[in-house]
Amino acid sequence: MRYTLLLAACLLAGCGDPSNISSNPSETSPSPQTPESQTQRLEVLASGANIAGANGIHFGPDGLLYVTSVMGSDITVLNPETGEVAQRLTSEDGVIGPDDVAFASDGAYFWTSILTGEVAGFTAAGDKVVAAQLPPGPNPITFSDDDRLFVSQCFLGVNVYELDPAGVKEPRMIADDLGPGCGLNGMDWGPDDRLYGPRWFAGEVISLDVDSGERRVEADGFATPAAVKFDSQGNLYVLDTGAGTVLRVGDGEDDGNEVVTTLGTGLDNFAFDANDTLFVSSYADGFIKRVNADGSLTTLQPGGMAHPGGIAVIGDAVWVADIHAIRSFDRTSGETLTAQRNVVGVGEMGGAINLAADGNNLILTSWFDGDVRVWDPNAQQRVAHFPDLAGPVAAVSYAAGVAITEHGTGSVSLYGSGEPIRLATDLPAPSGLAVHNDDLFVSDRSLGQILKIASSGTALSEAGVVASGLEAPEGFLVTDDAIVVVEAEASRVVAVDAKGNRRVLAEFPAGSMATPGQPPSQVFNGIATDSEGHLYITGETSRALYRIKSPW
Repeated sequence: MRYTLLLAACLLAGCGDPSNISSNPSETSPSPQTPESQTQRLEVLASGANIAGANGIHFGPDGLLYVTSVMGSDITVLNPETGEVAQRLTSEDGVIGPDDVAFASDGAYFWTSILTGEVAGFTAAGDKVVAAQLPPGPNPITFSDDDRLFVSQCFLGVNVYELDPAGVKEPRMIADDLGPGCGLNGMDWGPDDRLYGPRWFAGEVISLDVDSGERRVEADGFATPAAVKFDSQGNLYVLDTGAGTVLRVGDGEDDGNEVVTTLGTGLDNFAFDANDTLFVSSYADGFIKRVNADGSLTTLQPGGMAHPGGIAVIGDAVWVADIHAIRSFDRTSGETLTAQRNVVGVGEMGGAINLAADGNNLILTSWFDGDVRVWDPNAQQRVAHFPDLAGPVAAVSYAAGVAITEHGTGSVSLYGSGEPIRLATDLPAPSGLAVHNDDLFVSDRSLGQILKIASSGTALSEAGVVASGLEAPEGFLVTDDAIVVVEAEASRVVAVDAKGNRRVLAEFPAGSMATPGQPPSQVFNGIATDSEGHLYITGETSRALYRIKSPW
């Protein structure tokens, strides 16, 4: 599709038509006007977790608890007594998207990067080493008692490998037939010198002879087993994220599994300290909790919004996409109204990196899941489903269908009961969508533009650039008088009026860097408005919901 600019004469002639809001990219874009009074209106309406989704956890030889976060792209080191953060390792330290972590006997530790395929670590001397560059999907990681290193793919592959911690020898395949969808998840080395792990989609725990590949079922009947661990006495425990429980597996046929603790769905992993005290992490809520000897729970790190992205307002509720959950907040008080969590790959709701309102329903989008769903949050059931998409980033209700941006095809398409209709093509990074007066607009993060691409359900022969010179635009709104855009790279909200004048409404904490190969928005920076004209945006790295009160 060829992109054309609207003529300057049309720009000046248009008073309230958003089709005439533009700035010419061939000219130097005017600097946004940023009066101090305009950038201090951003208020925190609700706050969330301190960790952007707590994934694998493991105790180090220093007695501290190491917590990985894929989307936070860091490892948080906690004091297990107080929950105080002792250290945080980030991309500046060479840690990128870690999903799980494990320690060797000499104190070296390694992690898996599920989105990039890298398995890396720090030697006991503190030097980074790459054990292997695998295809995307490495998830659980563990060492044997004699320091052999094992990794499995889950969600983005099914292979189980032995790796050389020094990165010299090539990875050795142990199994490639444990799918579909996942090999093993949260693994542990057993006292019988076998590798143990849960099969997420099979509801069972198996063990492997890592040399012969022989396997056997150790326990079954779980909803969605996510991780296994052994305590110091050799007892096997299973975290069942589908049931929201941690169980001790019985020793014999008549010795049933015992529920140790119940915390709710969205659990990720668990670990025992030297005294067999149990600690549990949550990928959905980002919390770390300790299970005390009397069965009570101590929260070491709070849960809540872990990776807020897309946002929508329905009535008095502000809905936030949180990757593995959707949450609603009272738009006045910020009080949490509801939280609905997804079990990855299993739940009917699915994941949500972005969302939009569709009457009283929500349109949920996830490039990780590769699909879009229309969800009834009151009945908690799926109304419509659009699967097998190529990296969907945003979706909105439009022309009796659902318009969807797909990063993988660089397009915007209208999905409904029949074949999808292409509304725009050849976009390098189609991101957000907005509808105004039967017109459909898209932001392109790479082009730095907002484009009008369709009117009354029909694709325009030539898309019109209605705003340009933007710094990685993602979420945006179109009104009669302005376009309000979240500039992700600049970490600010900007209003562009009909004459192309720009005004900074607010600045917010910078987001995370996208993982190579994924949509550049990764965690979408959303914006929404309510009936009173207040604006709402999400802070990905601050894990907060912000409000800008009207008039802005």
